[in-house]
Amino acid sequence: MTDPATPDATDAAKPRPLTILIGADTFLPHVNGAARFAERLAAGLVARGHDVHVMAPSAGHRNHGTFPETIEGQPMTMHRLPSWRWYPHDWLTFVLPWMSKHYARRALDEVKPDVVHIQSHIVIGRGLAREARKRGIPIIATNHVMAENILDFTTLPDSLNKVAVKIAWADAKRTFDLTRAVTTPTRRAADFLESTIEIEGVIPVSCGIDASNYSADLTPRDAHRLVFVGRLTTEKQIDVVLRAIAQLDPALDVRFDIVGNGDQRRNLEQLTAELGLSDRVFFHGHTTDEELRSYLTHASLFVIASIAELQSIATMEAMASGLPIVAADAVALPHLVHDGENGYLFRPGDVDDLTAKLTTVLTQSPEERLRMQRASLEGVKVHDMRRTLDTFEALYRDEPLPE
Repeated sequence: MTDPATPDATDAAKPRPLTILIGADTFLPHVNGAARFAERLAAGLVARGHDVHVMAPSAGHRNHGTFPETIEGQPMTMHRLPSWRWYPHDWLTFVLPWMSKHYARRALDEVKPDVVHIQSHIVIGRGLAREARKRGIPIIATNHVMAENILDFTTLPDSLNKVAVKIAWADAKRTFDLTRAVTTPTRRAADFLESTIEIEGVIPVSCGIDASNYSADLTPRDAHRLVFVGRLTTEKQIDVVLRAIAQLDPALDVRFDIVGNGDQRRNLEQLTAELGLSDRVFFHGHTTDEELRSYLTHASLFVIASIAELQSIATMEAMASGLPIVAADAVALPHLVHDGENGYLFRPGDVDDLTAKLTTVLTQSPEERLRMQRASLEGVKVHDMRRTLDTFEALYRDEPLPE
């Protein structure tokens, strides 16, 4: 008879849980794709039994310290660092760069992690990578950054912006050279990073999504409702979508739901009024997850004109909701939208081309729409969050990656 106190062979074969320290320059209460990925990653790792700690900015420079928080329904230890509001941006907070190594040393001494996973090379990730390397702790880096994401908020003239970007990418290379592996959400994003800073072997790992959280309505629509989800910033080019809607046949009676906030909201509301669209375009700001899923489920299609997406979690959420997608043919969006299959791609910034592609989807037969809906549902399967977690666990343990 087996002694119940003796571990069986199955338990002995299980790898021990890891202590993982995640460094993220953007995290709750920030709302953006990089923050959402870090939150889902941390929660998914906790659900798998790992001891997860997250270094991230505080909501303000007074609300800092180490304490438990529940993120995506999972308990984890947060190391909230004193941070300051970046006033050119509508909500972003940042940690003082010259303090990043000090905070990193303190967290590493306290946590003693098996592995460090930085989510950017800018401030927290930069200091954490350098201090972890001194201690011989393996470092994994994930890049979510493109220059277009930050240029609007530097307050520098264009000539100096180019110099600043060059310096920033050079520093990114120095940080990434300290790591065991560098990942980014898609193959196109990996190619971009390899060509930009001349590093090799960047691994594409999807941000992942739990498609079971989203509902698809495959029945024909009785109204034309477009939806966009994301930050209202310049690189999202929502003005292009508004101008295209203004050119659509009025008989289509299109409505456009914009879910999200950002520094461009006032400008976009003004443009909406100038185009005579105030009765058809609705700015909802930040919503609850339930409200967001409802907008996606009941929409006719998802439209995104962004020119700076390294993956686009919002587009994956729309696919998981069974929507046809009309997207700019830029950076990583063609990785998700296959022209003529689950939607259409349009030339970035081309209002006429976007108008034509929207018209094609909105006037297609119920059978053609259903085919595109099913293609979206099928296409999002490869971005299952379980596969993403399997891949990062393998990277943390320095094991072969799953297929």
